[in-house]
Formats: sequence, C-alpha cells, structure tokens
Amino acid sequence: MNELDLASLQRRLADFAAARDWQQYHTPKNLVAALSVEASELVEIFQWLTPEESARVMDDAGTAHRVTDEVADVLAYLLQFCEVLGIDPLAALNAKIDRNERRFPPPGESRAAEEEP
Repeated sequence: MNELDLASLQRRLADFAAARDWQQYHTPKNLVAALSVEASELVEIFQWLTPEESARVMDDAGTAHRVTDEVADVLAYLLQFCEVLGIDPLAALNAKIDRNERRFPPPGESRAAEEEP
C-alpha cells in the first residue's frame, strides 16, 4: 500500500477479519462497544495528568507509543463500524462541520436556522 486512505485501510481491516473468520463478531453492537473500550483506554492515559502534562504527553517515548496505539485502535474500530453500517466517515464529518458552521457562527455573524446536532 503506497498511499494511505480510508478506503484502503477499511479494506485491510476487512481482509484481516475475514482471514480469521471474525466477521461474525463484527456487529454494530460489538464494534461500538469495542470502540468505547478503546476510547476509554485512551482516556486512561490522560486521566490524572494536569493540563500542562497532557500537552506534553508525546514528549515521553513510552507514553507517546501508548497514545499512538490507542488512537490506532479507536480509528480501527470506528472504520470497521462505519464499514458495517455503510457510513462514509469523511462525508459524515464534512456534513457535521457544515451544520456546526451554521449553528455556531463566529462572533459578530448572524446565526443560521438552528438544527439538531
């Protein structure tokens, strides 16, 4: 894989699961539960840090490795979740940013019609 993109990463994740016959476990419920667990493991790294310590977390190689691994786990489960439900994560994010730009204009600009988050 020369270029990283979401579609190729999703394909690799699907191929990895298929080679191990794990698709049967990759239900939306199981994937979102795993996503929550991995996100919690990321939170755990930062749990008792001061704001200043958290801003410097990548300065320590061991902690940086843990953070990077947990980010990868969160993204992997999110991409698998999106694949199973047929959600384009980039399109979903783009649409959400569009809604938020209308809902939360910069100070001094008028607010557009309110929408659900």
